[in-house]
Amino acid sequence: MISTRQLRYFVEIAESGSFSAAAERLFVAQSALSRQIKELEILLKTPLFERTARQPRLTAAGEAFYPRARNLLGELLKASEMATQVGNGQLGTLRLSHSSTVPMSGRLLQGISTYLERCPGVSMDIVKLSSEAQLEEIADGRLDAGLLRLPVLRQREGVRIVPLYSERLLLAVPPNHPLAQDTPAGGIDLAQLRDEAFISIPHPQRGGLSYLSAELCMRAGFFPKAARVMSRKTTQLQLIQAGFGIALLPESMQDIAPANIHFLPLADPDSQSTIALACRQAPTALVEQFCQTLHECL
Repeated sequence: MISTRQLRYFVEIAESGSFSAAAERLFVAQSALSRQIKELEILLKTPLFERTARQPRLTAAGEAFYPRARNLLGELLKASEMATQVGNGQLGTLRLSHSSTVPMSGRLLQGISTYLERCPGVSMDIVKLSSEAQLEEIADGRLDAGLLRLPVLRQREGVRIVPLYSERLLLAVPPNHPLAQDTPAGGIDLAQLRDEAFISIPHPQRGGLSYLSAELCMRAGFFPKAARVMSRKTTQLQLIQAGFGIALLPESMQDIAPANIHFLPLADPDSQSTIALACRQAPTALVEQFCQTLHECL
């Protein structure tokens, strides 16, 4: 079988014009070079060079073999470089998902931009999934990383969840809500919301923002009353705008909210929501670089 060494030696002789010059460039003894070319000619069952007193010339077989041999070496080099880049996390497609309450905006979007600037050979495929669906997709290898809100009630084996940063929760109310017209100077006390209709209450088997909101309300002495129309997705912004109820939403949701929704501060400074990054316990270099960049930026 023809070796890459034989191909490299043959191409170097063809391009340098002599065995001695090729041997010098390749840092090998001329006798070793000649032996490899002789073995190559035996394998091909035809001479590749006419040995003359002045310099070797390519035979017709050598002329035909040269461009293909050069292309093979070029493709091998490209394949090697690609494998190295993929192995180092510098090339490929990162499959990322985010929950509906983790908008692709602000500091998070800046972190993603920084990652892509550092890794110009990487592209991203971003979809929106619930926290539970993200963990399932990551565990099954159909997703590389996910952005979700804590708490997560049902974790998956082989998936790690690492907090990234926290942001304050705000009370989102429709345009004509009384609290929008007369907000207390120190912020809204959750106990004031006892009789309000919440457009999102927790699912028995799901965590995330709705679970956190209910937990905060229970600390204030009540369980949130369900509105007649509810949603745990970004649809809740439209429901609030239409006057169906209120919700506790993270500050970043202001970036994607209709302009006439009012976001009011809460009196309790500890009312915060944490965004976390999920990936496999043993991530690829591509995913590990993404995780490291987000931790640095956020």
